Amino acid sequence: MRHSKVWAPPALRRIRIQEKKKLGEYLIADSLAAVISLVQMDVIEIHTWNSRAEHLEKPDRLVLDLDPGPEVSWRQVIEAGKLVRKALQTLRLESYAKTTGGSGLHILVPIVPERDWSECLAFARGLALAIERHDPRRFTTRFAKSGRERQILLDYLRNNRTNTSIAAFSARARPGAPVSVPVSWSELTTRLDPLRMTVRTVPRRLARLSRDPWEHYFRVRQRLTTDSLRAVATI
Repeated sequence: MRHSKVWAPPALRRIRIQEKKKLGEYLIADSLAAVISLVQMDVIEIHTWNSRAEHLEKPDRLVLDLDPGPEVSWRQVIEAGKLVRKALQTLRLESYAKTTGGSGLHILVPIVPERDWSECLAFARGLALAIERHDPRRFTTRFAKSGRERQILLDYLRNNRTNTSIAAFSARARPGAPVSVPVSWSELTTRLDPLRMTVRTVPRRLARLSRDPWEHYFRVRQRLTTDSLRAVATI
């Protein structure tokens, strides 16, 4: 529901955003009452931008979506996620992982909101292309599904303006209602089954956790520097 002209409970705020050809109306759910309002509207999946209303044109995160082909194992997805993390660390950028409610993995990089959409997209694209060149048998940036059954798509287009990704803790409209769940790097092993994280099991997981896997996420103050932009452009 990218454009909301239908009725919505008052807890949901609305914002108008200029698109290429028209003015789009978007919903903002920034309170518990607003999230409950989405439930009242039969919304199951919640997809979000990489920026907030107060700094709409300056993203405060990057998202790299690791989308495996049907013949790629979960072990290979984990290895790929850790490789992406290592690549980001060489650029002095800390990253966080979450399941997608499917077979893939999202790698998120919180950043200070000072770069525009085009710069963030250029960085994500450059990083994805560099990883693809590093291991073209395992990775691809080609979006066509045919021919990449044994490869992992590095989807960098999540960083394009108006594009979205599934929100952390959002359910998916799929059998079993799996949930996109933040995970720590240490627990990202083959013992973790992302498809068993559902609306029924995630509350138990949260009750068992001794610490938040993303406890430092909102305190990270890292920047997408000119050097890092240049680095991915020349890798």
